[in-house]
Amino acid sequence: MTTTSVPSQPTERKTLTGSLIGLAIVVVLSLVTHYVYNLVQPLTLPGNIPGKVLEYPIWAAAIGLVANYVLKALKVHNQVKSGFRTELFLKIGLILLGAKISFSVLVTSAGGAVVQGLIMVTSVYFFSWWLAGKFGIPDTLRAVMSTAVSICGVSAAIASAGAVLAKKEEITYVTALVIITALPLMVIAPLIAGAINMPEPVAGAWFGGNVDTTAAVVGAGTIYGPQAQEIAAIVKNTQNALIGVVAFGLAYYFSTVVEGKKERPSLNVIWKRFPKFVLGFILASVIFTVGILQKGDAFNTIQDTKAWLFTAAFLCMGLELSVGDFRKMGWTPFLVYIVVTIFNTLLALVIAYLIFGWLMPPTAF
Repeated sequence: MTTTSVPSQPTERKTLTGSLIGLAIVVVLSLVTHYVYNLVQPLTLPGNIPGKVLEYPIWAAAIGLVANYVLKALKVHNQVKSGFRTELFLKIGLILLGAKISFSVLVTSAGGAVVQGLIMVTSVYFFSWWLAGKFGIPDTLRAVMSTAVSICGVSAAIASAGAVLAKKEEITYVTALVIITALPLMVIAPLIAGAINMPEPVAGAWFGGNVDTTAAVVGAGTIYGPQAQEIAAIVKNTQNALIGVVAFGLAYYFSTVVEGKKERPSLNVIWKRFPKFVLGFILASVIFTVGILQKGDAFNTIQDTKAWLFTAAFLCMGLELSVGDFRKMGWTPFLVYIVVTIFNTLLALVIAYLIFGWLMPPTAF
């Protein structure tokens, strides 16, 4: 007779306590972030840098990184990290972001976003898969890494990992890769766009196709301007919608080719992996467009809530970064990831100008 072990109540209570403390840390740091942002915004910083150019995503990520170091130095990071919910804060924030985007903007931008998404995801994925193979990286890590860099970072990595039965350490490694490249790009990309006077829709499309994680995409758009933020969100959400399709393809390939199984995955895999928050984003846009939600107190409250949720997401990106994960897997995948990221950045720049600057520019804002 076998028995199933059940977690003790003290253990469950300890986990819940750690999560609540982690969440409390995020809330306090969010307040600190907005205090610092409001304090610095009217100032002129050394080098004649206007304080207003340092938008809250930059402060949130920086404060998150500092807090990450402090928590690890105090050896309490593992106990509270379950309260750092980047994906949850981000997805709710993105749905609320839809409540300020006219459906006409969404419709006119979606066509270009679909074309860009198909080009970017296909090109970047297969380039990453090919290059990782040249360096002898295991197939499971190749799949997770290629999906992450070509679609949307952490969410795509988790979805593909489930499809190919990747190891836990491969997921954590790719997650670290995503964050450690996305955070600098969130700041650098808007600076480059500003230096060459890039139109906001083009810049937003570039951020959406270039920066790996959705949180950093929204952050880059926020730093650059409101139109850039909207287009960046639309482009990235369009790419996010492809997660299910890619996960299905990977599950099919690994089960039939790599593992040699006769049983094939069903189309249900696509729906299971499809990011449902994208539907919420579209629904919120429709509600705003038809006038159910009009500009006023309720609208302002929603936008304020969105800003706080995004702040929490950017903080959690910094709080979740683990450079130590690189020591477990070596530097070869990191170098491959960097090369693919450069390829992704250059290709996305060309495609964004071609589609959103020339062929299919958005027609309404």
